[in-house]
Amino acid sequence: MPIEKHDLLHEFPESKDTIHKLKMSDQHFAELFEEYHDLQHEVHRIETEVETTSDEYLETQKKKRLSLKDQLSAIIKDYDVSTAS
Repeated sequence: MPIEKHDLLHEFPESKDTIHKLKMSDQHFAELFEEYHDLQHEVHRIETEVETTSDEYLETQKKKRLSLKDQLSAIIKDYDVSTAS
């Protein structure tokens, strides 16, 4: 079974330009983006068995990743709405 990609550009391909603009102009977004990116790589390494850990730790990391994704998604949507006006 292939491991699904969860990086933001795969998750929100229609928002590629917005993500780039926010990374360059919004420090909070950039920090959340970097944290999400690092966490995504860690989870991917665990899922592909490059690293080993407990199932509980993996689930905790996945929940953190989901929370960050939700925060980033909200910022992206707010930016798109504010610039569409």
